Amino acid sequence: MSDLIKEIQKRKTFGIISHPDAGKTTLTEKLLLFGGAIQEAGAVKSNKIKKGATSDFMEIERQRGISVATSVLAFEYKNHKINILDTPGHKDFAEDTYRTLTAVDSVIVVIDVAKGVEEQTEKLVKVCRMRNIPMLVFINKLDREGKDAFDLLDEVEQKLGLRVVPLSIPIGMGSDFQGIYNIWENNIQLFLEEKKQKVGETIKFDDINDPSIDEVIGEKAAQDLRDELELVQSVYPEFSRDEYMAGDLQPVFFGSALNNFGVRELLDAFIEIAPMPQPKESDTRLVKPEESNFTGFVFKIHANMDPKHRDRLAFVKIVSGTFKRNENYLLVRENKKMKFSSPNAFFADKKEVVDESFPGDIVGLHDTGSFRIGDTLTGGEKLSFKGVPSFSPEHFRYINNSDPLKAKQLAKGIDQLMDEGVAQLFTMEMNNRKIIGTVGALQYEVIQYRLEHEYGAKCTYEPLSMHKACWIEADEKSEEFKEFARLKQRFLARDKYNQLVFLADSSFTIHMTQEKFPNVKLHFISEFNNE
Repeated sequence: MSDLIKEIQKRKTFGIISHPDAGKTTLTEKLLLFGGAIQEAGAVKSNKIKKGATSDFMEIERQRGISVATSVLAFEYKNHKINILDTPGHKDFAEDTYRTLTAVDSVIVVIDVAKGVEEQTEKLVKVCRMRNIPMLVFINKLDREGKDAFDLLDEVEQKLGLRVVPLSIPIGMGSDFQGIYNIWENNIQLFLEEKKQKVGETIKFDDINDPSIDEVIGEKAAQDLRDELELVQSVYPEFSRDEYMAGDLQPVFFGSALNNFGVRELLDAFIEIAPMPQPKESDTRLVKPEESNFTGFVFKIHANMDPKHRDRLAFVKIVSGTFKRNENYLLVRENKKMKFSSPNAFFADKKEVVDESFPGDIVGLHDTGSFRIGDTLTGGEKLSFKGVPSFSPEHFRYINNSDPLKAKQLAKGIDQLMDEGVAQLFTMEMNNRKIIGTVGALQYEVIQYRLEHEYGAKCTYEPLSMHKACWIEADEKSEEFKEFARLKQRFLARDKYNQLVFLADSSFTIHMTQEKFPNVKLHFISEFNNE
């Protein structure tokens, strides 16, 4: 048993969140670089580096320079196993990000020094705060001109509602950027322009008033640094790990991910303070990682990781016990025993088969269509983890087949992409027409692109003005429901799992329907029994 506890203590599983373009994927790459997992980092948009980012492995991501799917990366660093979930920043893929946040134990929030706190960051931080996830803030792109460090700290506190404590502060900024004073370790790290892709040496100081600091960074910069440190000590609270773990205090680091700067400091502090795998609430009890029986849940499904093999992978976060290859596990929803001969561990688009995995790890299980997002796997116990819902879409379009000879491929493609949670499929009760609902409009392009390139099927869309999809909870034998179904027949559809859905064209319609049919309950989340 002590072996299991040792493995749990070694693991850190976290997500990186931010507004698009704040440098999230670049930071992920640099963490891998420091972990020795890759030899050369690929900037997402840099023309000088022809190599693409390791975590962006779908062709459309490389074309657009954005991440559209959560990728899972793991590496070893200082005797710790670190699992990173790099999430899409673009708001049209927010649902994927929300689901991913159910699988992490802590989060790094990346903020652009010039743009400050942006809209998508606010939304994602709100989700983290609802779940009390410990957060660490990394203020990026310090080699560019941007906002004053203290103004940024104020902005983070006010806009995100966080209580921050800086654990490093920059010396200058943009063209005057000289380096960083690491409060956590009491040393100065210099930024050397000519070694842009290398890290400058670290100079340790036991005393901030040491005159040799003036020689290294110049008298004015040294004086500014002393004033700023004094300000930090008088204005901000002292770092407390307990408050950080409870989600009440957020440490802040400064750096430039593109130039490898400040990333090692972030990583060193992170492995010291970030939580190991945490317990998770199920429908029957709280499941603790150190329990000997295996439990885990599916938070993401990805079709065609390898387009040549048409494979589907279900990403499972292990919550407790040890997951072993070739053992029988129970898929709780279907009460069905399953065995996995080649479970995968990840390194972006590289995968390797693993014999055993431990709490905090993410394993990829080859799937023939048995899994849904939110499914629970256990060693035999009947319990289900909560909180991986589908939200009501905000955009709706009819989907039409452009090539009648490829109807089969189109049906298969739509089926598999919907299982991934890319979007939701509704089939009209009246005429069986198919409607795709998404959280963001960009999803339609991704679906069209992937249908053509991965399944050889072409589709077109027809606009449809709908306000919301409402999942229906009602006694289908009652007279009230029959009357509702007769009147609303044109707006009734079934989702992929055959649940009845009412497609409402406005909030007024929803309001009137609820007044007229009080026993027909309408829900905006598919998992309404967990609301």
